[in-house]
Amino acid sequence: MAGVYQVAMGFFQVGFVSVYLSDALLSGFVTGASFTVLTSQAKYLLGLSLPRSGGVGSLITTWIHIFRNIHKTNICDLITSLLCLLVLLPTKELNERFKSKLKAPIPTELIVVVAATLASHFGKLNEKYNTSVAGHIPTGFMPPKAPDWNLIPNVATDAIAMSIIGFAITVSLSEMFAKKHGYTVRANQEIAALAKTLVKESTGCQTQLSSVVTALVLLLVLLVIAPLFYSLQKSVLGVITIVNLRGALCKFKDLPKMWKVSRMDTVIWFVTMLSTALISTEIGLLIGVCFSMFCVILRTQKPESSLLGLVEESEIFESTSAYKNLQANPGIKIFRFVAPLYYINKECFKSALYKKTLNPILVKAAQKKAAKRKIKKETVTVSGIQDEVSVKLSHDPLELHTIVIDCSAIQFLDTAGIHTLKEVRRDYEAIGIQVLLAQCNPSVKDSLVRGEYCKKEDESFFYSVHEAIAFAEECQNQKGICFPNGLSLSSDQLDK
Repeated sequence: MAGVYQVAMGFFQVGFVSVYLSDALLSGFVTGASFTVLTSQAKYLLGLSLPRSGGVGSLITTWIHIFRNIHKTNICDLITSLLCLLVLLPTKELNERFKSKLKAPIPTELIVVVAATLASHFGKLNEKYNTSVAGHIPTGFMPPKAPDWNLIPNVATDAIAMSIIGFAITVSLSEMFAKKHGYTVRANQEIAALAKTLVKESTGCQTQLSSVVTALVLLLVLLVIAPLFYSLQKSVLGVITIVNLRGALCKFKDLPKMWKVSRMDTVIWFVTMLSTALISTEIGLLIGVCFSMFCVILRTQKPESSLLGLVEESEIFESTSAYKNLQANPGIKIFRFVAPLYYINKECFKSALYKKTLNPILVKAAQKKAAKRKIKKETVTVSGIQDEVSVKLSHDPLELHTIVIDCSAIQFLDTAGIHTLKEVRRDYEAIGIQVLLAQCNPSVKDSLVRGEYCKKEDESFFYSVHEAIAFAEECQNQKGICFPNGLSLSSDQLDK
């Protein structure tokens, strides 16, 4: 049933969900799943007969059973496991190190299986030491028959969940190995089994021809040679599976480097790995995806913001906190916000903007307090002429008169973001500071136009920061002298 759903998912092209599976998430998931596979094989290495554990917390339950029954360990199986490990691990490393020089990898697994089967058969290990062997393996194929359609209502819901998890496992494995070996995958057509894929990749399989060879060997085993493996110890098969998991388990060596590059990705890796291993592969993958999306929200909730300066002899503006010797424009502040502007981070946007420029609300409040005070008048008598001076004028050329918001790093806006920009512009204009928007992408510009940010499209939008600054300087030159409160008077008004 799950297979039917997976085929339907491929038919309806739902592979786009693979974009939500980050590299850190995929790596953590595969490592966690490897612990689950390793745990399932551990009992065979010790020759223990334990009840099968499934569902949530199966890894912990299995290890509890193992330690409770550790005194029942079959010494012969344990010795066989250790010998197989001593043979397989070095040869695997040799195959990996000299794979460019070897025409074909050394078939160590096949050699070990044949040798172990012969040793177990002629040494009569099962009769003498009660080792766990493969036992009777039936040959041939079961006759095909139609499924019991009465069971479909009972399994349909579980099959949907299994198909989604299976699809995610398929995509995660495919993308992990595609990245490792330098090719691309199509999420709508890839298929990969967890244990088989890990084993095949570690043995050097690179093309789909390996599946043909595998199918032919399985066919030969099922039809002819299956009874020959009657005496093969299960511990040998368990060791082969565990050894081929070493690639996924070696991901721990990459953690220090990952931590230096991105601490957030490292945390995602650990959360996904631990939840996959300790809870279950299905729930672990779901937790990893949800946590990864939560981390994306956190990153946009408090993004980077900075003031910009002009690179000498260019029209390029960069962060003044990241680069030195940048030129600042008198009376103009250039602010960059590196994230989408939406309901989650709107307050962060305003807070960062006010902190790096000035808070128009506090300035407006100060102006209102000053207006309530009585204006002290100084009377000066010179040659019978009396002048009343109520306000001292300031001709400081560094007085802030324009804020340019560099929107190049704002990917999109929602209604809350549009309202925030309107509010910011209104507050600044109330104290005589104009707000200009530069380098808006088409999506942001269309959102602002539809949101009626301005009456005319060309009023506040500029193709570049340099163009916005030129416009601001031209406006300031036309207006004349700037006052401390942001107001300005032309030369004609001053003469009056």
